[in-house]
Amino acid sequence: MCQDDKSFYDVIAGRRTIRRFKPEPVTRELLERLVDVGRLAPSAANLQPLEFIVVDETGLKAEVFPCLKWAAYIAPAGGPGPGEEPAAYIVTLANTKVREKMFEYDIGAAMENMLLAALAEGVGSCWLLSIDRDKLRAVLGVPEDYRVDSVLALGYPAEEPAAEVMGESCRYWKDADGRLHVPKRALSTVLHLNRF
Repeated sequence: MCQDDKSFYDVIAGRRTIRRFKPEPVTRELLERLVDVGRLAPSAANLQPLEFIVVDETGLKAEVFPCLKWAAYIAPAGGPGPGEEPAAYIVTLANTKVREKMFEYDIGAAMENMLLAALAEGVGSCWLLSIDRDKLRAVLGVPEDYRVDSVLALGYPAEEPAAEVMGESCRYWKDADGRLHVPKRALSTVLHLNRF
């Protein structure tokens, strides 16, 4: 059931990236459920090359955090401040012994499943691709035949970003009150009926 009886459409339409989190833990049970919906996502040729590392131990989270780069458009104001760090991470790996390339589609599908399932439970997330993969590999002991692809930062939201119709720029920004504004293309600019 979606949080507060929202429809699934409302959950999808209301999803925004969260980069500031409350200092509340996310349960191990919920983290495992998120990985479960990630593994159930579509996989090209059903090869299922993805594996996941859940990081929820305090000391290890502190080692993962410096491997991540946050909100380039508004850096350094875009990342979590002290006390606003993620409660947990899910690191997505591609087993290159199973599939050497073209696993990105699988990752996109798995990540979207996890993002939406988290939000349905009231947990905010930030999908990070700008990461120090070599450093993260060393911190987590990831074998060389796995590609460290991306990190999903998770926690209860300490911010409420707002979506708005995109004007001339796709850059997100913060207003004087510190609220993040995220431009999105209008439906009328992306929808073509029957023909282009």
